[in-house]
Amino acid sequence: MKTPISTTQAPAAIGPYSQAVEVNGMIFVSGQLPVDPSTGEFVEGGIKELTARSLTNVQNILTQAGLTLENVVKTTVFLADMTDFSEMNEVYASFFRAPYPSRSAMAVKTLPKEARVEIECIAVR
Repeated sequence: MKTPISTTQAPAAIGPYSQAVEVNGMIFVSGQLPVDPSTGEFVEGGIKELTARSLTNVQNILTQAGLTLENVVKTTVFLADMTDFSEMNEVYASFFRAPYPSRSAMAVKTLPKEARVEIECIAVR
């Protein structure tokens, strides 16, 4: 049985999906765009600011579930341009600490709303 997780501290889903769902103590957080939930718009700035907002959205969803980034075991980072990897990685490293979750990072042709970054994760209780 899956339990949906939702918070106003992260952008509302823009399609037929949940911000996150929990199944058997595992929390699957949907990809988070760098959208400020109070405005519904992308935050201003470059890839560093965008990455920070995406990760803050992830963090806020986990908080709603009673978890922190310490509970994250796997992340996936989608970038519109792999030349942003180094700066994204710098910000990413400031949100997590060792032992770091496993991670995949890839460049994709396009992201929803023409975003430059989207980040999803799996966390466990």
